[in-house]
Amino acid sequence: MTTEAPQQTTTGATHADQLLEMYRRMRRIRRFEERASDLYKATEIPGFLHLSIGQEASAVGACWPLGPRDGITSTHRGHGHVLAKGLDSASMMAELMGKEAGTCHGRGGSMHIADPGLGIYGANGIVGAGLPIAAGVATAAKLREAGDVVVAFFGDGAVAQGMFHEAVNLAAVWDLPVVFLCENNHYSEFSPASEQHRATLSARAAGYGIGYAHVDGNDVLAVAGMMTDVVARLRGGGGPVLVEAETYRWHGHYEGDPERYRSAEEVAAAKERDPLLVARRHLAAAGVPTAEADAVDEEIDKEIDSAVQWARSLPEPAPETLYDFVSAPRPALPEPAAPPAGGEVFRSMDAVRLALEHELTADPTVFVAGIDVGAGGNVFGLTRGLAHAFPGRVRDTPISESAILGTAVGAAMAGMKPVVEIMYMDFIGVALDMLLNQAAKLRFMTGGRASMPLVVRTQFGAGRSSGSQHSQSLEALLAHIPGLTVVMPSNPADTYGLLRAAIQDPNPVVFVENRLQYGLKGPQPPVDHLIPLGRAKVVREGTDITLVSWSRMVQEALAASESLAAEGVSVEVIDLRTIAPLDRETVLASLAKTNRLVIAHEAVKDFGVGAELSALAVDEGFWHLDAPVTRVAAPAMPAPYAPSLERLWLPSRDTIADTLRRIAAV
Repeated sequence: MTTEAPQQTTTGATHADQLLEMYRRMRRIRRFEERASDLYKATEIPGFLHLSIGQEASAVGACWPLGPRDGITSTHRGHGHVLAKGLDSASMMAELMGKEAGTCHGRGGSMHIADPGLGIYGANGIVGAGLPIAAGVATAAKLREAGDVVVAFFGDGAVAQGMFHEAVNLAAVWDLPVVFLCENNHYSEFSPASEQHRATLSARAAGYGIGYAHVDGNDVLAVAGMMTDVVARLRGGGGPVLVEAETYRWHGHYEGDPERYRSAEEVAAAKERDPLLVARRHLAAAGVPTAEADAVDEEIDKEIDSAVQWARSLPEPAPETLYDFVSAPRPALPEPAAPPAGGEVFRSMDAVRLALEHELTADPTVFVAGIDVGAGGNVFGLTRGLAHAFPGRVRDTPISESAILGTAVGAAMAGMKPVVEIMYMDFIGVALDMLLNQAAKLRFMTGGRASMPLVVRTQFGAGRSSGSQHSQSLEALLAHIPGLTVVMPSNPADTYGLLRAAIQDPNPVVFVENRLQYGLKGPQPPVDHLIPLGRAKVVREGTDITLVSWSRMVQEALAASESLAAEGVSVEVIDLRTIAPLDRETVLASLAKTNRLVIAHEAVKDFGVGAELSALAVDEGFWHLDAPVTRVAAPAMPAPYAPSLERLWLPSRDTIADTLRRIAAV
């Protein structure tokens, strides 16, 4: 679809009423932004402020055909979008002022306003980040088959982001009901578009095999007419469309921008196409008296004045609410009984498939997505057969990690429980923004409005000459991100119980498997086996040394401890299972008994989880341990490829045993 927007809609009384309502919404945005500018200059609004004055028509026109269930994602310049979608101006003004009664309880501010209950899945401080999130919301809409659509607003500068490519390509491949709406104001921050891009958006749309439409973004009737047609096509099963709305922002990139990159004459010329004046001319042509439009101006002025006064009167968040909204309360689960010895035996790879199969069967909101997880059954065959058993709910993706994780974020906010796979843990870095700035923070930044029940499955494992880019154990990097739960099982039964618990959990969980353990066999637990997240387990009782480990290193730690037992040294082994949140109590209780602490992990030693455990011992007053806290870990260097060097680099049961002997002798 390539088309130009119609310049008129229907005439008559209905048309006049609709046009007056469009004008009202545009006037609300304009007045809100003008007052926000004044309040920012008076220091009543802190932080950053990016205003959309001059772009009101594209926001109102784009949202005009949307219903309550339809969604939008927005940008750092998103006030107009969320107001056009139905957010009230009073709570939004309070949010900008950082008040507890603000839309997001003062946790988001200007750039991070969201209300999924209204279909507003977040303005975003990261350029382009709303696009893959919109793909996730659209995925949820398609799976529900309710005819809902999503509009992803973005500026022309976001076209240079990889997230733009990944999101549009994924949406095209999956035929998602999403409109990618570019508000082309011809500036990427301080740079004109001519210095940022060589290809046109129409050419890009053709390259992705999706529809394209162009519209005068300053004419609300044109935008509304265009979007009414586009949205109707999407509701009927049409695939994604790229819409380019040409407009202009009157203010700088941010409030306080000196605007040395454009002339006053250019801005003045742009104001001659003021969207509100264009709408006024439409009103006059439709026979609406000037007095009615003036009355709308007066009505909106009073509304915004009232919003400002109300927001000024409100308290800021109380000190005792500092930690609110970081994570959702997770259900209390008892520690299950160990699987019975002598029963059925299964492998860790079986545990993954069975856990996914169980949750897909039990909960229709669960879906699985990732590179080759469908017909191919995953690179290790873990998901083989699931795509056939659950049509449409086990989905292959392009090789697009940002799109994969963004889809999980958007779908989770839209009420689904996505389980997405990143093929190797090393590839987390390709899409770190979606974990660091989106999944981990959106619940907090929206004051609890955004739910985030998603699981990112990935795997790692050195020891098979996979090289420096396929062997990294990056749990410390992930555990340092507040809001993320990081899980690393050490055996088949725990893999099953922890993965099921992770899928049911209301928080974003990164579930890290060790590929060298996929063939590891162990007792198979009952189908209802669930293991509480955030709780470590003493897997071997002891009295002389506390040895803490996780993932595959637990097996090495147990083997080393058996060796020490033959020498008269009693080692207590703790399997963390969950890295973040860290079960400090179990570690400290053991340390109080043994007064010696050794930590063994596969990740490099420097700045790792072992360092956090060492600091924990000091912070909690264990000043006079019987021996120094000691870490057994890989040296701080990339994983070698040559087997001889990799063996030297990687900790083993022998290096752990040697360390235990040394500590026992102190």
